[in-house]
Amino acid sequence: MIGAGVFGGYHAAKWAAFEGVALTAVHDPHSERARLLAQRHGAAPLEDAAAFFEAVDVVSVAAPALAHAGWALAALRAGKPVYVEKPLAIDLGEADAIAGEARRLGLPVACGFLERAAFRAMGLFDLPEAPLRLEAVRLGVASPRNLDVSVVLDLMIHDLDLALAIGAGQPFAVEAEGACINNDQIDEARAEVTFDDGFTAAFHASRTAPGPERTMRIVYPSGDLTIDFLTGVFENRTGFGLDAGFGATADGRDRLGASLREFLRAVRGEVARPLADAVDGVRALDLALAVQQAVGE
Repeated sequence: MIGAGVFGGYHAAKWAAFEGVALTAVHDPHSERARLLAQRHGAAPLEDAAAFFEAVDVVSVAAPALAHAGWALAALRAGKPVYVEKPLAIDLGEADAIAGEARRLGLPVACGFLERAAFRAMGLFDLPEAPLRLEAVRLGVASPRNLDVSVVLDLMIHDLDLALAIGAGQPFAVEAEGACINNDQIDEARAEVTFDDGFTAAFHASRTAPGPERTMRIVYPSGDLTIDFLTGVFENRTGFGLDAGFGATADGRDRLGASLREFLRAVRGEVARPLADAVDGVRALDLALAVQQAVGE
């Protein structure tokens, strides 16, 4: 486990609970934080990177976003499959390098787009129609976490990934606006993305909202559906047999666990790929950076 903060703690607990998995080592620049997390799961806090990689078979990265690429590349070059929290990197060249190393070395890489587990639970990856329109709202309250990146790379990127995952075309036009409110990075953003097949998607993300909201509307030729990711409310007007009770399924209840478990299955050769791989991470980052650039124009 690389990163012993809040989300690193979530990762560690999931890994420690998987059958056939032992959490063996924790690395974090804050040695006391690493020691406490390691102690909780019977692992060793290791400050030396070489010793850390020698002690493990698989690496999970939940360090600050600025450090994702460096640790992912180090893990791959040490011969270790790696799960990387989103974003895969903050620079497109670094993200491409991760995907290239994964391909060259034949090692599984997963990017932490855990909302894909909810889409899989609903059945949205199996529909015979491509969407016409997607509208996503992802709002959070002010927090001291993840302020090293903008709200686009912190929150909106989840919905950008979902649009890319269900859309059949490629994004070719982006319009966006946003503002820095409490920090020197963008805290609130709205974006409209047009794809080359006519699919359009609107996104609103904020980390200074008065309360949390995570909702989505998707329009298909046969009808539309609305999803509340927080409450599990699901309204399906498409005629397709989607699972309105997705929130009670194993994937819907524990999306992080489902995402990590699918990566583990890919490592073990039980499935061909994780829920979101390095190429998915590159595509989402590319679109997120286009949104950031449009905000600045």
